[in-house]
Amino acid sequence: MKISTKGRYALRMLLDMARHQNDGPVALKDVAARQHVSKKYLEQIALVLSQSGMLQGTRGHQGGYRLMVDPKACTAYDILTILEGSMHPVACLDQSPNNCARCNGCDTLYVWEGLDDVIQQYLQGITLQDMLDRANVH
Repeated sequence: MKISTKGRYALRMLLDMARHQNDGPVALKDVAARQHVSKKYLEQIALVLSQSGMLQGTRGHQGGYRLMVDPKACTAYDILTILEGSMHPVACLDQSPNNCARCNGCDTLYVWEGLDDVIQQYLQGITLQDMLDRANVH
């Protein structure tokens, strides 16, 4: 499993927005400048996050984006699954129950299930607020 730049930049963008949300709507040009990321690329990410309900955009002179989720309740897993889709390490775990033809005789299934559990527990255990708090310490 590899997290794409969309997933990585989405975390950075939302962290930046959470940090600046008290200033009103956050302009993507400002996020792009602070994060050294293309504004065009952030627009693509913002569109997906807006469609999911995580962000709300406002047009106009004072426009920008607002977080529509509580940073304390929004996890890295939530964000990454919106941008990346499945976070499961193997395709057979994408369905529940597992309907893989080899499921009952797969000698390595426990490895993938264990890895899946570790990934989910780790990413679901980190909130946007946790990232903010850690960033403020450094």
